[in-house]
Amino acid sequence: MAIDKVTSAALETSTNQPNFRNIIINGDMSLAQRATSVTSISSGNTIHTCDRWKTYASSAGTWTQTQEALTTGDPYTNGFATSLKLDCTTANGSLSSGSYLSVAQSIEAQNLQYIKKGTSNAEQLTASFWVKSTKTGTNIVQFVSLDDTVRICAKSYTISSSDTWEKKTITIPADTSSTGNISNDNGEGLRMIFWVVAGTDYTSGALATTWADSANANRAVGQVNNADSTSNNFEITGVQLEVGTAASDFEFLPYDVNLERCQRYYQLWTEGNNKEVDTAFHYTSSSIRWVSSFYKQMRTLPSLVTVSGTDYYGFYSNSTFDTFNDFGGINDTSTNQNFQVYISSGVSGTAGHAGMLRTNNASASIAFSAEL
Repeated sequence: MAIDKVTSAALETSTNQPNFRNIIINGDMSLAQRATSVTSISSGNTIHTCDRWKTYASSAGTWTQTQEALTTGDPYTNGFATSLKLDCTTANGSLSSGSYLSVAQSIEAQNLQYIKKGTSNAEQLTASFWVKSTKTGTNIVQFVSLDDTVRICAKSYTISSSDTWEKKTITIPADTSSTGNISNDNGEGLRMIFWVVAGTDYTSGALATTWADSANANRAVGQVNNADSTSNNFEITGVQLEVGTAASDFEFLPYDVNLERCQRYYQLWTEGNNKEVDTAFHYTSSSIRWVSSFYKQMRTLPSLVTVSGTDYYGFYSNSTFDTFNDFGGINDTSTNQNFQVYISSGVSGTAGHAGMLRTNNASASIAFSAEL
């Protein structure tokens, strides 16, 4: 009887709190396949450290980004072990009109159909997160939907105490406009943006606190300049986005589940020196083919991402080790499940002979990217 009661309670809890209610992937910043620290960030649109979190930067100072290990503070005592931290290393106190710095996650459209955006039954969303910033004042969280007509909605929140963790909760209204539909495909359906720096191109209008057609001037009105001093830091963790008007407790996922979700968009295959990559074979006497399956089916056919250099990689076959500088690329016969990578320079051997691909330099790395 006791077992039946426990089972019944567990089922009730499971029903009331379904798995994967958090639309955001890696909101606890626990996965960082690329790196845990990157310096000299001043431009570009790139995922530097924590998986799924892209940094957008232009004329907003220079920054170091880290996956920060937490050992104290309210997020730590609430179960968070890591955060994403931006540290200003070169200040910009006089922003140009087009200056910007933000950290954002793009959400796959087919994962958003249940929010019914663009219909009369569209759902409200609630975002919750932990944030710590040196500079007090107003910051902006903005959402962009990119299918149909590009539409935006933004909300402000206030940093009350310098360098102190604060938990924020904001509610995003439903978008019932028929021009706000999100396509049911593997493209980008919605983007959640944490503004850190914004020039007047993005602050000179009226903040779009309800869904509206995109206008740059209405995207980040009121945003403080977190780039005005090299003493400034900006740090976030525990990001959750869910249907409804109230925030639930953060949904912690097992590490392996979180990794598999991230691997749909990025897979680190090998990095470092003298690491076995995989078996391959001589397609011709002067070319090699590496044929295998991805760890996890990817969002789309990915691009091959490697670090190249003199003799960074090698192929051992028939008692001979040939070194080469980089891979040629992915053949067009590859899919989002299986791939064929070719090497067409620096190798020689007998067609049909198999061997082992290896890294040959500490800086070598091989990854596949299907990021939005």
